[in-house]
Amino acid sequence: MSLVLPPVAAEQIFNIGSFPITNSIINGWIAVVFFVIIAFLVRNRAALIPKGLQNVVEGIVEFLLKEVEKVTGDKIRARKFLPIVGTIFLFVLFSNWIGLLPGTGSIGVWGEVHGEVELIPLLRPAASDLNLTLAMALFAIITSHVMALITIGPLNHISKFVNLRGIIRSIKHGPMAIIVAVIEFGVGLIEIVGEVAKVVSLSLRLFGNIFAGEVLITVMLGLLAYILPIPFMFLELLVGAVQATVFAMLTLAYLVVATEEHGNEEEKDQKVEKDRKVGKVQNVDAIF
Repeated sequence: MSLVLPPVAAEQIFNIGSFPITNSIINGWIAVVFFVIIAFLVRNRAALIPKGLQNVVEGIVEFLLKEVEKVTGDKIRARKFLPIVGTIFLFVLFSNWIGLLPGTGSIGVWGEVHGEVELIPLLRPAASDLNLTLAMALFAIITSHVMALITIGPLNHISKFVNLRGIIRSIKHGPMAIIVAVIEFGVGLIEIVGEVAKVVSLSLRLFGNIFAGEVLITVMLGLLAYILPIPFMFLELLVGAVQATVFAMLTLAYLVVATEEHGNEEEKDQKVEKDRKVGKVQNVDAIF
């Protein structure tokens, strides 16, 4: 019996109109439905004195809020970022862990894949599909820019990439200032490339780790179906938690950096000029 490793691309199960439904999408839907049900149950049974499921959910939210606040340094931004970061963390964590349930990757339908009849699993870890991780990375980066535009304003945020203030100042301060403005413009272009690199690194890191874990489990099951895969499955539980934490914390870091306003260069120039004048006066007083 030959060992069949999972393909890189998620396998298509059926279509809804012209939209293909893959086994990784089904896994993602299961995670979404699970959290929607939990939210409705907690909302309908909410009480001033929490108990049962509400107590568990509130404990998780409070823990996540404290962790987010450690990074942001203030409660206002922590409460603003928690829905984004917390949702990403819980979704990635849950979808990674349910990918280890019995039947995932082994229960499916027989179909033709690349000209050969193979078993197409009905379930596959959601993060082992590059389409999902790429979409999540795009969401994280775009959200950081939207939050920055809302928090510090369009001019301040755009100036991080195209230094509009520097260009305006260069016209007043002569040729050297113009050269500096051109250099800053080039640095801004590098920053834009860096934003694209963030999307690529975020998506490939999560996809690579989860897909590699799926391949590892498949190989272990192929060597010996009993006992041998168990330690590796516990290892994948740890990997799933670590990858969810890394993805969420990087998203939080991008949000924090994007919403921090850079200092006003004009004010800095005025302060330097003022200090220079004060220094000259002090030198004259020292002479006399």
